[in-house]
Amino acid sequence: MDLLHRIPFSAVSEAFGPEQQRIGNQQREEAITALNDHFAMARLDIGEYQERVNRASGAQSYFELAELFRDLPQPHPPFLAPPSVPFAAVPPPQPTQPYYPPPTGPQYAVPPPPPGMIPPGYGTPGAPYGFDPITGVPLSDKSKIAAGVLQLFLGGFGVGRFYTGHVGIGIAQLLTCGGCGVWALVDGIILLVSGGTDAQGRKLRD
Repeated sequence: MDLLHRIPFSAVSEAFGPEQQRIGNQQREEAITALNDHFAMARLDIGEYQERVNRASGAQSYFELAELFRDLPQPHPPFLAPPSVPFAAVPPPQPTQPYYPPPTGPQYAVPPPPPGMIPPGYGTPGAPYGFDPITGVPLSDKSKIAAGVLQLFLGGFGVGRFYTGHVGIGIAQLLTCGGCGVWALVDGIILLVSGGTDAQGRKLRD
């Protein structure tokens, strides 16, 4: 709480809106998901992680959630994005070089890529980790190995399910200590063997 009083309100209000602006379950879940990523990257120990998750679950305003990420780098919840920077003055246009169209003709034609392949130089913004070869759905940015290991060792706190974005399951495991350990153990084995999906329905990547 001492840290909260030392932070100027103007800095928070400019970035995140009025201090006491109310939040809903969506903002709380986004904050918990971001905390999961920081915990998986070892930026928080188990005590700090559990304490911040509890604070996020009971937060009522944007200011309370912003405090949880004051000492953490990205990723932050989407609603805590910094304010946009005003556009700088546009410099006067510079003289341009004359445009010469590219040569055309059969000798310059580029053969099309084989079916199913992406031409070199072209990315897939919607699927940075590729596609599931069976369903064709983009793969998740979450790893099944990381989810399984987190669930096996910290399943009593629902960490594996918080990591995959299943906040409801994670809270249930947190409240039941992972079903006295049995639920967490079985869930961790399933994640390691089968992988499962994240909260958006995308298959966990290897």
